[in-house]
Amino acid sequence: MSTWSRLARRMWHQLEPVHAAVYFSPQAFEAAATLGYDVESRWPSYFAYRTAPLGRAGAGLATAAYYSFSPRTVAEHVPAVWEVATPGQVLAARLAAVDRTYRDLMGGKVDGPEAAEAAELARRAAESVTVAGRPLAAANLDLPWPEEPHLVVWRAATVLREHRGDGHLAALQAAELDPCESLVSFAAIGAAPVANFAGRGWSEQEWAAARERLAGRGLVGPDGGATGQGRALRERVELMTDELAAQPWRLLGEEHAERLAQLVSPFLGAVFEAGLLPMTSTLGITTVATPG
Repeated sequence: MSTWSRLARRMWHQLEPVHAAVYFSPQAFEAAATLGYDVESRWPSYFAYRTAPLGRAGAGLATAAYYSFSPRTVAEHVPAVWEVATPGQVLAARLAAVDRTYRDLMGGKVDGPEAAEAAELARRAAESVTVAGRPLAAANLDLPWPEEPHLVVWRAATVLREHRGDGHLAALQAAELDPCESLVSFAAIGAAPVANFAGRGWSEQEWAAARERLAGRGLVGPDGGATGQGRALRERVELMTDELAAQPWRLLGEEHAERLAQLVSPFLGAVFEAGLLPMTSTLGITTVATPG
């Protein structure tokens, strides 16, 4: 694993929670409810907030962009979310929710010089990404930049995490893992309990069929756990994901990337101290070892 790949993984760990707060903070749910979304479940606001940069997307486009969600689950929300509010209204509410979230979490720190420095470095990294084949990264990068430093940090974190995510989908396809298989194989290495993936919408029958396909390739054993071959395949997926995510950090440079990691620590710490994020993520940040 190269220095840049390791740095890409480290920066993902630093920036992913900064971005993800928008899907879990009370302020984000309040903003969604004001628009008219049902917030008894997190999924209506999730699909609205995350899909809005793509415009008035339909179920097919959203399913393609998200990959591991059941098409049936995506179709329950998209394009219905646009009947509640337009993408433009959702984007405005999303940014306002992020503003309130971080002002409530961090107080005056959001207007301080370190936040401004973090914004400059984060934006530089985000604007350096190559967006070919990366629709969610491109859609977020197309949006106008906000002026406030903490919002710039969040927008840059969003571009960079979607850039990584789009690359991850390419790695899954290179490994010949279809959408459901990608989750089954991930659960098989202990990335997260199977129950944590229920929100992706696959039925028990679909999950079992995907497990059978993986077993036929020698990737999972009779107990549903990954075989050595299955673990090796998932490690290659993680390694390719890191390699595909390394470009902005290579261009920003190690020294500046390390400085950015220091500067976003207050954002990261505020999110964790508030307990906004689930203890066990389906992303495997705390459970999947760094490849090679």
